[in-house]
Amino acid sequence: MPKDEASSDDSVTQSDGTWASAKDRVAVTRRRDHDPRVHDVARGRARWCTGLAGAWGTYCRSMAEAGADSINQRSTSQGSTDRGTVDRDRTDQVAVWLRDARTVTVLTGAGISTDSGIPDFRGPRGVWTTNPAAERLSNIADYLADPAVRVEAWKSRRDHPAWTARPNRAHEALVRLERAGLIHTVVTQNIDGLHQKAGSTRVVELHGTVWWAVCLECGLRTPMADVLARVDAGEPDPRCLSCGGIQKSATISFGQPLDRDVLAQAVRAAEESDLFLAVGTSLTVYPAAGLCDVALEAGARLVVINGQPTPYDEKAAAVLRDPIGEVLPRLADAALGEARA
Repeated sequence: MPKDEASSDDSVTQSDGTWASAKDRVAVTRRRDHDPRVHDVARGRARWCTGLAGAWGTYCRSMAEAGADSINQRSTSQGSTDRGTVDRDRTDQVAVWLRDARTVTVLTGAGISTDSGIPDFRGPRGVWTTNPAAERLSNIADYLADPAVRVEAWKSRRDHPAWTARPNRAHEALVRLERAGLIHTVVTQNIDGLHQKAGSTRVVELHGTVWWAVCLECGLRTPMADVLARVDAGEPDPRCLSCGGIQKSATISFGQPLDRDVLAQAVRAAEESDLFLAVGTSLTVYPAAGLCDVALEAGARLVVINGQPTPYDEKAAAVLRDPIGEVLPRLADAALGEARA
C-alpha cells in the first residue's frame, strides 16, 4: 500500500488547481497549436497566479517554473553523480546553522520512514517498483469508477505497515531539536503519522493521513480503524454510514488537489524559514518540492539530506548522503552540544 496515499512524482499543476501527470502536460502542449482553447499547463500556471499576493503567489510562480522544467530536471538528476558536498565535516557545519538559525523548517519524505519498515515508492524495494500495478489504486478517477480498484485499495489499507510501525532515530532526532527550540515546523509528505507518534507537535501533513477515512460525497471523517473493522467483518468496499457515499483514506491521490489551507501553512513555514532542511525526499513531487524554491527566494539556506541526487542539490548550501537514521541523530547531537556549551 501506500500508493494511493501519495502525490505523483510526475505531477504538475493545472489552472483549475488539480494535478495533471507530466504525460498529460506533454499531450496538452502538443495539442495547443491545433486547439487555441488549450493552454500550456506548466507555463499557464504563472498566468493563473497573476494577481495573487504574498506567499501563495510566490509559491505558484515557483511551481510554474519548476513544472515547466521538471522532466528535464528529473532526467538530469537520475543520470548524474553526487553534485553536493558529502562528508562528516559538513554535518558539523549544518549543526552550526541549526543552532544559529532564527526559524528552521524541515520537509520530510518517504526516506525518513524506511527505517521504520515503511517502504518508499520508487526505491529499489519501493511500492511502485515491486508492484507497478499498485499505482492504479492511487488514481482518483480509477478509484471512483472501478469497484474492483476500491476493493484492492481497502485490502492494501488494512495491511498498511503504518499500523505497527514505530518512529525511528531520525524521527526522534527531529523531536529533540524541536523541544530544544531549534526546529519550528515539520512539513511532511508522509501519511504514516510517525512524526506525531515520535512526539513532534508542529507537523503539517501535506498529503494527508492514513489514520482517517473521508467520504468523498459528504466529507464525513471517520477513524480509519472503524472503517477497517467493517472491512474485516466482510464489507469489501465500506460506504459512508451517513450518506452512502464512497470513502477513501484522507490522503491525496492522483487527480486530487491538495487542501488549500494545509498548503498555505506549508508555504508560510517555508517562507518564514532561514534554514530549510529537505530530508528523505526526491524533491520531484510537486507542490512539495517547490517549497524549496519558496525558502530560497526568502533567503533561506537549503540543506538536502537524501540518499540519491535531487534536482535541488546544486541550489543547496550542503548535501548529506549518509543514511538518514545516522545523519539526523548526529546533527541533533552536534547542534544540541553546541547549544549547551
